[in-house]
Amino acid sequence: MTVLVGNDVPPAIRGHLKRWFAEPRPNVFVGTLNSRSHRKVLDFIKRNAPPDFGLLSISTYPNCQGYIIERIGPEGKSGRRDVELSGLQLIAESWIPTQNIPF
Repeated sequence: MTVLVGNDVPPAIRGHLKRWFAEPRPNVFVGTLNSRSHRKVLDFIKRNAPPDFGLLSISTYPNCQGYIIERIGPEGKSGRRDVELSGLQLIAESWIPTQNIPF
């Protein structure tokens, strides 16, 4: 299972995504792809997306969490960052650089 969430998906990319995914809400795509098709779809988006386009992909993956999170484009205005901690993918809602923490 793969869920893609985009911001202002261009018509050409939206049409390409609708080949494999259902679009239950605008800019949200849900579907099931094998790993090769999944990689090809993300590669197509990376090649053809405008510079300010952002996409979040959450897909099933054989790890301890059962999914993998991938981003294409800028992180956005939310301030959230992807963080890996002890092999777990997490999303930090606020981020303080380690050099600013007094010890």
